[in-house]
Amino acid sequence: MDQFYDRFARAIASVVNILDPDAIVLGGGLSNIDSLYGELGQRVQALAFFPEGPTRILKNMHGDSSGVRGAAWLWREGDEAGLPA
Repeated sequence: MDQFYDRFARAIASVVNILDPDAIVLGGGLSNIDSLYGELGQRVQALAFFPEGPTRILKNMHGDSSGVRGAAWLWREGDEAGLPA
């Protein structure tokens, strides 16, 4: 897990350095790893440059099925294919 934390923190730190987001929200199965939030936050803070303050790493609000919920919101009544126009 230590190697995973290290590599994931480096990837997130790269995103933070390029985009400077206020927060990063983890989703999918990753959001179920509770130890990830403390460990990842500390490692990203050590690796990233924060001109506007540290980026928060948050758990999604609707669990690991948030993607499915978002897809369902795109569905329009009477749309045969279920795809956005």
